[in-house]
Amino acid sequence: MVKLVLTGIWVCAITLASVYFSVYLATAPAPAATDSKQSALELVKGETITVPVIGDGAITGYFLGRISFMMNKDMLKGVTLPLTEMTTDELFSLLVGNKMVDLAHIKSFDPKAFREEIRKGMNERLGGEYVADVMLEQLDYLSKEEVKENSAGQPKKLGAPVKIIDGAPAEGAPAPAAH
Repeated sequence: MVKLVLTGIWVCAITLASVYFSVYLATAPAPAATDSKQSALELVKGETITVPVIGDGAITGYFLGRISFMMNKDMLKGVTLPLTEMTTDELFSLLVGNKMVDLAHIKSFDPKAFREEIRKGMNERLGGEYVADVMLEQLDYLSKEEVKENSAGQPKKLGAPVKIIDGAPAEGAPAPAAH
């Protein structure tokens, strides 16, 4: 009888100890990574922009894009420049001026090189290594005819926009609207 009571007390003690340690470990705060690269970066969300595509002296279509940045927190503290406007201007330069995206050869588009060009251009403009990473959330193309038909309210069925790149939205960014 004494063995049965001692066994019961032992089982209760082990059960209570295991529950206590499981709850303790589950609610313990995550260790702060003070030296990690991620803790030194801050997400700067981009807004959706529309960039016209010019060919033969006229607008032939539009790029729709949303790009966000991982930027150095320490360097951002002193920045008073309009980041959104600078991003838009850099994208205009790349998509219109440099012709980085060739619609005739869309398969040859290199997202990695595109990201690197944006990062390099933004860092040159800001005068330091502000941008650590560029995230392409969306980059679509709509032809001028598709836009005209849609705005005129014609019941004609439109083709889907050409998906150049469609990444996962940045953390906390709104979900893309259905087309």
